[in-house]
Amino acid sequence: MTTEDFINSKQKLDLFEYFEGHTLAWGLFEDRFGRLRRQFRVEITGTVDGDTLVLDEQFLYADGEQQQRTWTIRRIAEGRYSGQAADVVGEAQGETGGNALHWTYTMDLQVGDRTLRVNFDDWMFLQPDGVLLNRARVSKFGLDIGTVTLAFRKSPPSLQYDAAASQ
Repeated sequence: MTTEDFINSKQKLDLFEYFEGHTLAWGLFEDRFGRLRRQFRVEITGTVDGDTLVLDEQFLYADGEQQQRTWTIRRIAEGRYSGQAADVVGEAQGETGGNALHWTYTMDLQVGDRTLRVNFDDWMFLQPDGVLLNRARVSKFGLDIGTVTLAFRKSPPSLQYDAAASQ
């Protein structure tokens, strides 16, 4: 599958437009055997400055763990992006086509008291109602270790996710 496969879709994903402002996401991680291992919610605040998008992500896991990640994403050409975050090794690379984004990167993932270096192969698809679906394969040494599934929805500031209220 390539982003070219989606170039003629009616929906067009503009990464900066979609993530500017407030966005909520709900996700889960399944291991390679299909067992659900984690569920989480994410509140995302996106700020655009020219060809740069900064995403402040606040994670709240079902077990109460909280995590924060800041992505800095640069538009390097029409429909092409690079990104960095503290736990990302090197740079993430992304490309859009129609309603799809293909995003790949290597991350140092904290699992309990140890860190695993894993690869993410993300595909995001904008739906007609504005929901953005994301499915990511997570691998290590070329072997799949699990899948992350997320659903994103734009959220006006008055509907922002309140971590304290959800517990």
